[in-house]
Amino acid sequence: MTVQRSILVTGGAGFVGSNLAVLFKTKHPEVKVVALDNLKRRGAELNLLRLAKAGVRFVHGDVRNREDLDLKADGFIPDTIIECSAEPSVTAGYNTSPEYLINTNLGGTVNCLELARATGAQMIFLSTSRVYPIERLNALAFTEDVSRFKLSERQSVAGACANGVSELFPMDGPRSMYGATKLSSEHLIEEYRAAYGVQSVVNRCGVIAGPWQMGKVDQGVFVHWMASHYYKRDLAYFGYNGSGKQVRDLLHIEDLYSLVEWQVEHLDRVNGAVFNVGGGTECSLSLAETTRLCTELTGNKVSVRPIEEESVADVRIYISDTSVVRTRTGWAPKKTSRDILRDIFTWINKNDAALRQVLAP
Repeated sequence: MTVQRSILVTGGAGFVGSNLAVLFKTKHPEVKVVALDNLKRRGAELNLLRLAKAGVRFVHGDVRNREDLDLKADGFIPDTIIECSAEPSVTAGYNTSPEYLINTNLGGTVNCLELARATGAQMIFLSTSRVYPIERLNALAFTEDVSRFKLSERQSVAGACANGVSELFPMDGPRSMYGATKLSSEHLIEEYRAAYGVQSVVNRCGVIAGPWQMGKVDQGVFVHWMASHYYKRDLAYFGYNGSGKQVRDLLHIEDLYSLVEWQVEHLDRVNGAVFNVGGGTECSLSLAETTRLCTELTGNKVSVRPIEEESVADVRIYISDTSVVRTRTGWAPKKTSRDILRDIFTWINKNDAALRQVLAP
């Protein structure tokens, strides 16, 4: 990295942000990396020592407050903003006010865009597959085998096939409050790009997983599943007749880093692009398959009860069709689903004393 001298990572003490910040600073020690976070999510404080050891400067701030992003007085002006800050739960705002969700996910993006406009920084935005409408995803043709649901090759809508969902998938219909804030942010990013020349790229990520994710059932499900096996806590398959056959693709955080690193160095080549980013069909699991792998890796078998009632905003199958990003950048994930679960297990086992309070309260 010879051009970029300073990187601001928002949500920098969260799972994605802290890992990206640490990896950037480790691989490119000459680059100034600042991680900004409000430490709202439980467990984020555990990442502060990791950031410090890597030489990443931590700033306790909130993207909702524009002044928190202004670090000129400290001599820091970012060349790149990696926008990882978010209230990440897909169920956020359903049973409570969506005010924090909207102010963080949408208002925070506006503040980051204003910083980019003022400083000339380029922006990499971590969006989500949840921008795609729930009812349309659940209406896709599928088949069922012993352990999972599978997308059929022939579909009645554009942008979907057995390989997953592409960027051409129809966007009309509700998608959750979380998904709506992310899609709204995407629209604003495009407007700032057109009006003010802010160079940007949007990554619509599927399920990202790996060490230092404080997983819950509504966000970080693969870490939640592994932690439940490790600490011998019962689980449940919600919806779809309690079969556990719903499927997600998953992406190791280090594979995401390899893409973001390329984008930081070559953003001019993909300026304005929107990419579906995930593990694809090759790196995907159903909950039932995840249970089998977690049992094998931990040696612990836990009770998983079937509950026919579906979870809020759940989707039967989501797999990222990553054809576009692979073609445009040459990127491809390297970690398998087994690799990811094994890395999560190793991390929990190594850091049991610190993680027990967060992952097994």
